[in-house]
Amino acid sequence: MRALVIGGSMSGLLAALALRRRGFDVSIYERVGEPLAGRGAGIVAQPELKVVMRKLGLDPDHDLGVEVPWRMMFSRDGRVTHRMEIPQTMTAWDRVFHLLKGAFPEADYHPGKELRRIEQGGRMIAHFADGSVEEGDLLIGADGIRSTVRQQYLPEIVPLYAGYTAWRGLVNEAAFPPALHRDLFEHFSFCLPDNEQMLGYPVAGPNNDLRPGRRRYNFVWYRPANESRELPRLLTDDSGRTHVLSIPPPLIARDVIGDMRAAAAAVLAPQFNAMVSLCEQPFLQPIYDLEVPRMAFGRVALVGDAAFVARPHIGAGVAKAADDALALADALAGNEVESALQKFAAARVPVGNKIIARTRHLGAYVQADIKTEAEREYAARHRTPEAVLTETAIMDF
Repeated sequence: MRALVIGGSMSGLLAALALRRRGFDVSIYERVGEPLAGRGAGIVAQPELKVVMRKLGLDPDHDLGVEVPWRMMFSRDGRVTHRMEIPQTMTAWDRVFHLLKGAFPEADYHPGKELRRIEQGGRMIAHFADGSVEEGDLLIGADGIRSTVRQQYLPEIVPLYAGYTAWRGLVNEAAFPPALHRDLFEHFSFCLPDNEQMLGYPVAGPNNDLRPGRRRYNFVWYRPANESRELPRLLTDDSGRTHVLSIPPPLIARDVIGDMRAAAAAVLAPQFNAMVSLCEQPFLQPIYDLEVPRMAFGRVALVGDAAFVARPHIGAGVAKAADDALALADALAGNEVESALQKFAAARVPVGNKIIARTRHLGAYVQADIKTEAEREYAARHRTPEAVLTETAIMDF
């Protein structure tokens, strides 16, 4: 049977590799024409992701990332107020992507193929912007938050802004002064200004270089931003154009970056402020929720961020996509396609709902507008240093 996978990033590759191991003939169609490498920053290598990678025949235990045993909380004056032993593997988007991409046949990966519409009949027919047509027995929408597949079947489902953004960036280890490196670099560290959260951890350097001195430091700084007033300003570049959903890092307005650096000096622990000042090109990530009521539509299924986009507090994105891929392949084993996809959706929609609910709770205290008593309760519960240290980037459902 032939499977058409729309989207060639993490979730598309995971789904394609899982289906190939079940005997499917799989082709991937990615809308972007240039290589996707280099598009992501640091991610947490969740145990769930490692399990799926092993089942796909990959080795996640060899040079996947940097092992970080400790978590530390810094106060505004730079003191370490909390320290917990919670071992985790910190990896990079590039590293996981290259492992997956290298395991998939290059001849079956088609960049620069933008999907326009889908027809369902006896066969699946995918129409692309270049006029080409592909046929298959099923189609997997793995095309992310802007999913064309989802828009065709659930046009009313759109990303919902969460009320805050994340400033993110990578800093080369070699740029760290010795004292700052000693205090910050080797740990998963946090700082909690009022209604904000800063975190950072070491990841591999370019080309997955794990040698000391060649690695990088990844940071994520959550800050509230009102949707009607502040968000449009953050997404407006120096030419006056306001971007939708996100803005390319080189186009972020100079005064927006200047305001961010001034805020870092005003509210962050000195160690984090010094680290942010070393970041040459920070990027801005507005935080959205997206959830679907269905993941299967005849011979079409949604996986990964095409179906559920959760706030990043538990590092669920890639691990969720990996679990989707395995569940999809298992459901299709020996079963008729439409009933198999319904079985897959019945199992995965509740998981997606649960992840969305939990990350909303964890992020409630960063929101610009807390509207309900329940949100205030969640905010109080999850803003303490102990809660942040034990809950962030851990998928303990």
